Amino acid sequence: MENIFTDEYFMKKALQEAEIAYEKGEIPVGALIVVDNRVIARTHNLTELLNDVTAHAEMQAITSASNFLGGKYLVNCTLYVTLEPCQMCAGALYWSQIPKVVFGAADEHRGYRVMGGKLHPKTEVKEGVLATECAELMKTFFKERRK
Repeated sequence: MENIFTDEYFMKKALQEAEIAYEKGEIPVGALIVVDNRVIARTHNLTELLNDVTAHAEMQAITSASNFLGGKYLVNCTLYVTLEPCQMCAGALYWSQIPKVVFGAADEHRGYRVMGGKLHPKTEVKEGVLATECAELMKTFFKERRK
């Protein structure tokens, strides 16, 4: 039997969260944290609603997953996020010791790699999962805002 729980499967769910953010007027970034093929956190950007620059999708997901697990370390978890994490989120992910991060679109201007941020040395990174779909949603959002 084929495993349906692929990186693409979970990234599609993260994209659904990004679309919710889009509809709310938030920058359309969605995130999930998964453990053993079970979604334990499902979030999107809330910076406008909460008037909080730290309310990125990844930060919301880390908090939600930590509460679910009852601890600060995200052992055996995978983060799926539609956009490359920023330096702030990379720092939080570093401290969470999450073992795997999967992201869709690269952020060539504010992503953690270009800004000099780092993930935990043991964190596996997979980039480019549904990158076109993730990038298109961002491009559409900002194009509409700049009219």
